[in-house]
Amino acid sequence: MVMVQSKEFGQTRAGQKVTAFELRNGSGMCVRILDFGGTVQSITLPDRRGIPTDVVLGYDDVESYENGSCYYGAVVGRYANRIGNARFVLDGKEFLLEKSPGESNHVHGVFNKRLFEASADGGALTLCYVSPDMEEGFPGNLTVEVRYRLTEDNALEITYRAVTDAPTVLNLTNHSYFNLNGQDGSTILDHKLRLNSSYFTEYEASFAQTGRIISVDNTPLDFREEQGIGARFGDDYPQLRLCTGYDHNMILDGKAGELKQIGAARSDKSGICLEAFTTEPAVHFYSGNYMHFDLVTSGKSGIKYPKNGGFCLEAQHYPDAVNHPHFPSTVLRPGEVYRQKTAYRFSVDACCDHQKK
Repeated sequence: MVMVQSKEFGQTRAGQKVTAFELRNGSGMCVRILDFGGTVQSITLPDRRGIPTDVVLGYDDVESYENGSCYYGAVVGRYANRIGNARFVLDGKEFLLEKSPGESNHVHGVFNKRLFEASADGGALTLCYVSPDMEEGFPGNLTVEVRYRLTEDNALEITYRAVTDAPTVLNLTNHSYFNLNGQDGSTILDHKLRLNSSYFTEYEASFAQTGRIISVDNTPLDFREEQGIGARFGDDYPQLRLCTGYDHNMILDGKAGELKQIGAARSDKSGICLEAFTTEPAVHFYSGNYMHFDLVTSGKSGIKYPKNGGFCLEAQHYPDAVNHPHFPSTVLRPGEVYRQKTAYRFSVDACCDHQKK
């Protein structure tokens, strides 16, 4: 039976109390989630030697989550990824968004710096945030619920629900950085990865989307067969050079709206395997290329996370979809309900059958 316990994690600069909720199952897995940013602060499970291993990156205190720039573990919204030139037109009206620091685009949003209202029931945790009309320039009062459930087979299930009182755009995800080696300051270039993705969407130089959908055939973005994340990291491929690594919207094979496997990753060092699933049409695969530029210099236990110290599998819709009509729509209207489900399932030496679906 999964148990939910809570304890104080600290306070924000504004004096808001931050609570950590721990979900524990009978298999020795524990997930800690903060009501600040809806943040997955830790995921701990035994490795192949039975040693408890925390496989997500982050911080030990509220101040670092307030000051950090990497979105460690957070709910990302209102719009995951980039909206080109921080503008869009909806129903004939132009909306100008706040530009992200150092960007000409809008990136991710501010949900990671907001306090959610929490409630626990039936071994699960539900977090709610009401984003006011025109927060960062987005129209509509938006009510978002994110529910976290830990299963006995070591899966963290994240379900999202949102409604709005005015037409708006929405693209939610979780921004956990995984390192299946644990908190040892290593990179993830030695991890093995497979992705069920045959196409990706192309960047332009400003990191906005060109609108082109590109086959992964004969490119270093082809992870349909398992390979090391670092195996082709140095390839002379324009999209890889532009991002100094992997930082791409990978279109998932299969039908959007149906739960399907994103892929699987594993560490030979710890034996820990991760399988990811989603109802979303895409996943953003990020290899932590800019982690070393974080505004907070140390992670958990004072560890300095290196460049490529973690990888993200951010299940979502396509970046900048509102400005590319041939991309799946991210428009949400009054009377409609946004729904999404993503799950991360962990095991030890069990997903080496990398063709498993």
